[in-house]
This record gives sequence, structure tokens and C-alpha cells, in this order.
Amino acid sequence: QVQLVESGGGLVQPGGSLRLSCAASGSIFTHYTMGWYRQAPGKQRELVATISSGDNLDYADSVKGRFTISRDKAENTMYLQMNSLKPEDTAVYYCHADGRNSLVKVRPLELWGQGTQVTVSS
Repeated sequence: QVQLVESGGGLVQPGGSLRLSCAASGSIFTHYTMGWYRQAPGKQRELVATISSGDNLDYADSVKGRFTISRDKAENTMYLQMNSLKPEDTAVYYCHADGRNSLVKVRPLELWGQGTQVTVSS
């Protein structure tokens, strides 16, 4: 079974930092674009950051300069370092694996983690 498991969420004060982790089973980084998404109650899930198998990076404008996506290929773990956190960063953060644009067919085509809650508040 292929799984993505997030960890590292919690309560932090504005201006603080958190590091989220996403542990993936198997060598999933080879053919999948990995990403972090977030969803606040009543709002649409939105892209936070992605890193492709070729190490191309993409960030939402709202987090540029504050968040950094990275991965450890040897450990099959992806990270999201979040600095200078703001109340509007409060959301459930999800790890995502996207194989829909892979050069080879993969199964599953995409996979979501269970999510980890990040709350930025005084």
C-alpha cells in the first residue's frame, strides 16, 4: 500500500515557525510531483508549493519568501519549512503526490495524505 503521512502541525504564534513532514512509502519521488496544499474551513483547497521529480519548484504567491519545500530522497520524506507565519496560514495542510503528468504510467495517479492542522494564533 502506498501511503503519505503528514506530521509536524500544531499551534504557533504569529511570526513563528513550523516544519511539516510528509513520509511516503516506496520510492514515490521518482515519477511523482510532490506538493503541499492547504484548506481552511469553508474554503477551497489551494496549492502551497510543489517540487517535481526534476526538482522544479513552484510556490503560491502568498507564501513566497516565507515557506520552503524540500525533500530527502533517501528517506522518502518531503518537508515544508514555514517561517513568519500569519493567521491566514491557518488551515489543514495536506501532502500530495501527483503522477498525472508522469512520463510513464503510474498507479495510483494521485495520492493525498490525511492532513495535519496548522493554527496560527495568539
